[in-house]
Amino acid sequence: MPYLIAAGVALSVGLLVAAFATFIPLATRPSRSRLAALGLSDVFARDAAARRSRTRHRVQDLLAYLGERIERPQRDWGPSRTRLVHAGFREPSALPIFLGIRVAAAGLLYFYGVLGALAIGASGGAAIYLGLLGAAFGWVIPNFLLSTRITKRQKAIQKLLPDAVDLLVICVEAGLGLNQAFQRVALEMRHAGELLTTEIAQMNLEIRAGTPREQALMAMAERTGVPDLRSLVTMLVQTDRFGTSVADALRIHADTMRTARQQRAEEEAAKTTIKMVFPLALCIFPALLVVILGPAFIQIMAVFSGLVD
Repeated sequence: MPYLIAAGVALSVGLLVAAFATFIPLATRPSRSRLAALGLSDVFARDAAARRSRTRHRVQDLLAYLGERIERPQRDWGPSRTRLVHAGFREPSALPIFLGIRVAAAGLLYFYGVLGALAIGASGGAAIYLGLLGAAFGWVIPNFLLSTRITKRQKAIQKLLPDAVDLLVICVEAGLGLNQAFQRVALEMRHAGELLTTEIAQMNLEIRAGTPREQALMAMAERTGVPDLRSLVTMLVQTDRFGTSVADALRIHADTMRTARQQRAEEEAAKTTIKMVFPLALCIFPALLVVILGPAFIQIMAVFSGLVD
């Protein structure tokens, strides 16, 4: 048992050291300054980047191998692939790697759960129970992190979308076609938000490659999963089909999106009062009670102690 605990502690320390060494920037390391003085910093930087790339590919291959073992063909993995696309992972190997991450996290937390239970002197059954609990957390945590990334990306796109539609209205009213207007929007807003401009640029490339504009627009809406962008795409497709004025439809839709953004901001502002209740009740009010009632409580205790004496 002591050897098992010592091995687990050594593994944990090694993983922490490797993680910290990976996240420390190269420019702040002492060896980087000495290499720069010798004129060898660029060479060693390229070698280090190549080694990191090879290591990353090896880890990805291992995780993909683990994921392929549980990726059953008879199961519908469409929703999982869609969520990965919404999170920005569009490679064919994204799903096996994600499943491999879940398997690796479950196995690692199972090991640490059993090790922690044995370290505190728990019985074998309790150790297995804690290990299974850790494995369940390891299986769920990657899915939670993926949902967090999806929400963050969609909020970033949704926040920038009204401004992009306003610029699209200006370009269309200035005489540009819809395809050229999208290209101009992607060019002008590349510094404001990379996510939305990347999606628009990919849509433009698909149109240039011969994809019909309607299919390219619908593909962009499916890739992001943002409801506001999907409504914009639906409006553009219907306008193109019925032959109505694109500029008028865009202007009305831009007004609607600005109103919706203002309403969301007002909703978030209204929630702040409720969100402040918990910090006030848990952090501020106890400190105020101690500061205000503390001296009075000390005096009351002194009076009662004098009466008892």
